[in-house]
Amino acid sequence: MISGVRSWQKKGLLFAVENNSEWLSSHAALPVVDACMDGYRIYFSSRDTRGRAQIGYFETDSDFQRVKRVSEHPVVTLGSLGTFDDSGVTTSWIVTHDEKKYHYYSGWTLGTSVPFYFFVGLAISEDGGQTYHRVSSAPILERNSVDPYLTASPCVLVEGGTWRMWYVSSTGWDLHEGKPRHHYHIKYCESVDGINWRRDGVVCIDYQSPDEYAIARPCVISENGLYKMWYSYRGEAYRIGYAESKDGLNWVRKDDESGINVSESGWDSEMVAYPYVFQSHNKQYMLYNGNGYGKTGIGLAIREPQ
Repeated sequence: MISGVRSWQKKGLLFAVENNSEWLSSHAALPVVDACMDGYRIYFSSRDTRGRAQIGYFETDSDFQRVKRVSEHPVVTLGSLGTFDDSGVTTSWIVTHDEKKYHYYSGWTLGTSVPFYFFVGLAISEDGGQTYHRVSSAPILERNSVDPYLTASPCVLVEGGTWRMWYVSSTGWDLHEGKPRHHYHIKYCESVDGINWRRDGVVCIDYQSPDEYAIARPCVISENGLYKMWYSYRGEAYRIGYAESKDGLNWVRKDDESGINVSESGWDSEMVAYPYVFQSHNKQYMLYNGNGYGKTGIGLAIREPQ
């Protein structure tokens, strides 16, 4: 880490899946935090015995010292056969607005010429997060001329009457060692209702070297008049990157200032990925994944805000 950069203090593994049930067979990926009565509800994606991701949650106390409850069943399940999310649903973001919870997620479909497709979907809860219903059997960000390959992993902030989204968009596939390999970076779009989005092709985080091919899972916060984004980027293995912007559109990558990297050994020694950053009790918290894209679980890191 470069001199003067505030580092995240790793607090270790918070939650891991140990073949708890048929739907909760492996992985706890892409954590998303939502407040509950006396602590936090953390939504995550777990894989069933057939490797299909679905969305559930666990709840902790207010200082993340104890996991109090794990959902018995997924709250966002697989889509019906033939829909864009019939092969998997993975967490991305939650917005609470007008007493409703908007749960943005990525829906997965298996492919033939390429191994998979995914697109942004939306499920809404009107009972405080107990149940969710899809707004449509179709994605809210389908393929178009701006995003001809895939969309995924939205981060959404509501500012005034504008819903602002940063999301993953593919720029294409190539053959790497004889197999299709995806390429995707981070774009931006806007909405007036959180459901219908206007896409103009604004690129926020782009590749910075020929070896880089995946920039994933943006997490944006607004702090002291500055937009700050953490995300995953990879060549050989995922690392957590960082960027800053004055307007949320034009970003400067400062990956050396992300404040976190792999450990020398253990559950996050090979990769760190899928950060979710939020502030509570005058501290900043980061939940993130380590080795195996969430196979080893969800970790916690803390730092004092500026």
